Amino acid sequence: MTSTRSRGRRFAASAVLATACAAGSLAPSVPATATDTATVPTVTLRTARTATAVAPTDSSGARPSASGPATDHRPGARGAHGTRGTHGTRGTRGTRGTRGTVVSVTEVARLTAREVAARLEKAGIDAAQVRYGVRAHRVVYRTLDAQGAPTTASALVAVPDTGRRHLRPVSWLHGTTVYRGDVASVNDNSTDRAAALLFAATGKAVSAPDYLGLGEGPGTHPYGDPRATVNAAIDALRATRAVVREDGRTVSRRVQVSGFSQGGPATMMVGRALQQRVDPFFRLGALAPISGPFDLSAFEAAAANDDIVRSSLYLAYFTVAWNRLYGLYDTPPEAFRAPYDTTVETLFDGDHTSSEIAAALPPTSKDLFTEAFLAKVRHPTGELRRRLNALDTTCDWRPDVTVHLYHATGDKDVAYANAQHCRAQLAAHGAPSHLTDLGEADHNTSVRRALPQVARQFR
Repeated sequence: MTSTRSRGRRFAASAVLATACAAGSLAPSVPATATDTATVPTVTLRTARTATAVAPTDSSGARPSASGPATDHRPGARGAHGTRGTHGTRGTRGTRGTRGTVVSVTEVARLTAREVAARLEKAGIDAAQVRYGVRAHRVVYRTLDAQGAPTTASALVAVPDTGRRHLRPVSWLHGTTVYRGDVASVNDNSTDRAAALLFAATGKAVSAPDYLGLGEGPGTHPYGDPRATVNAAIDALRATRAVVREDGRTVSRRVQVSGFSQGGPATMMVGRALQQRVDPFFRLGALAPISGPFDLSAFEAAAANDDIVRSSLYLAYFTVAWNRLYGLYDTPPEAFRAPYDTTVETLFDGDHTSSEIAAALPPTSKDLFTEAFLAKVRHPTGELRRRLNALDTTCDWRPDVTVHLYHATGDKDVAYANAQHCRAQLAAHGAPSHLTDLGEADHNTSVRRALPQVARQFR
């Protein structure tokens, strides 16, 4: 148990980042160091059959630097993910500490165009735009954690089987995920794997980060932390570029960014970072967030009032994750009612599925949380207010591209008002945007409806 004093120090030290994000300034989280070399170190490509060390590839001078749950994306068996951090054989590590360095590459799918189409149709996604077969790899790469310390993360990198040597990159940012095995790089049946296959089958190089603490990343997921979100996505793009170059191809500079639910605000944060040139190579090319909680304060207040479905699970994930990051309470009984105060923190360790967590929690927030804590969420003040503001203002800037927002009026998890909130902030800056109403779809159906539209927009 972390002491009150240490939690207080950690909470206070977080204020600078929250203030910077709220002001629209997402600069690199740490300055470049001597380890940030101009050459991407050696990459070891590993498939299901071979493990071949290859030479350094990136001599461009690019310096590495820095919701219901989407669906219950369970692998067919708990053991499908294997021991955390050891799935497949590790490759060479390259220069220690270099951001975006590839640690290992493991082939996870090799599909014909017909097989891609069948996979999309099974997921309920229109496959009319499929043109190519797809090869997909789980890539482990170096990045930074929420405190700026070196760590690793994983991502799915998907490329089309086409003769094209120059590919446009797409960054796909997934929604709220509690189980580390539900992400695109691990779960073949996930909607996020299907999303990556769709974009790749239209001819794009897809970078789909698992975020920190999910997939093969160590530790727990820093849910919603701005710095960790941007670090994972930008460094995944760098790793994707290195992998694509090992395939004898290149990616263009302009990144098309899209994401669902939690990935909606992440789309805007990553887009802002790209526009601010946190990477010397990549630039912002397109933005298409789907069903995102852009007004996080209102979203969490609605969860506290039990005005959304799965309110207790959403709010519990937020509370446990933000307590680890920022120190929302000193002891669990301050936030959670008995008997849940003794078990709720252990549920969000990345090793429990959303169905397991839902079965262990009461269905309503009023039965899970203390009234004092719910009041704090409904009317946040001080450091919590500043932290929430960073995620209430992810649209509070002027992108150089038109923002295409997608949201369903029928969404009972993340209200349609969130998209209107984002559009209003963009309009205040004179930024062009377009909002597509996906109709009376629920939260998870909305992404399946939106993906083919985003793919057409990205062409």
